[in-house]
Amino acid sequence: MRIDILSVVPELLESPLGYSIVGRAIKKGLVEIHVHNLRKYGLGPRHNVDDYSYGGDAGMVMMVEPVFRMIEELKAEREYDEIIYMSPDGERLDQAIANELSLKGNIIILCGHYKGIDQRIREHLVTREISVGDYVVSGGEIPAALLADALVRLIPGALTDETSALSDSFQDNLLSPPVYTRPAEFNGWKVPDVLLSGNPKLIRAWQDEQALERTRRLRPELLKDDF
Repeated sequence: MRIDILSVVPELLESPLGYSIVGRAIKKGLVEIHVHNLRKYGLGPRHNVDDYSYGGDAGMVMMVEPVFRMIEELKAEREYDEIIYMSPDGERLDQAIANELSLKGNIIILCGHYKGIDQRIREHLVTREISVGDYVVSGGEIPAALLADALVRLIPGALTDETSALSDSFQDNLLSPPVYTRPAEFNGWKVPDVLLSGNPKLIRAWQDEQALERTRRLRPELLKDDF
């Protein structure tokens, strides 16, 4: 898998993409992540990538030309399955979308900034818009890093235990059950006896029951009409 991220502040992505699971996946050659500075195609001596909006609204808008030229350069080298714009207007990112996108080959992620991007980019270049929630942040870099992390951890070999991702919250529209580790008792707080029983069937039944109970209590909207 290859992910190209277009940003006007690429420095914001150095740490999130260089360590932990994502960083290790890159070192293993499981994924390529390339962060591109849009100012490479900025206009004028200052390499401007934004301008005032028509109509007089407050805030600067990312111009179409630098984005178009960078995307055209990338598309000349390879085909892309999706060109994603991180936007509060987009479809809400969930585990199903992450699962779907993790199977793609090449993806471009465009990070918005300032007041947003010229609408013509959205109409003619972007194939999909994704939001990480109903709120606005200063730019698309952190949402892009979040999306990349959600995809990379699903790539076979990215996790030490590949079955771990299958039990994540939301994989079955359920929250994960509680988890415990050593010691079995601390400060009078005990690990449930069933988890110490060594009986896989009983443990699985307890985990399923706990996952359903936690989802009903904390995120009942996930259940819909399934239960």
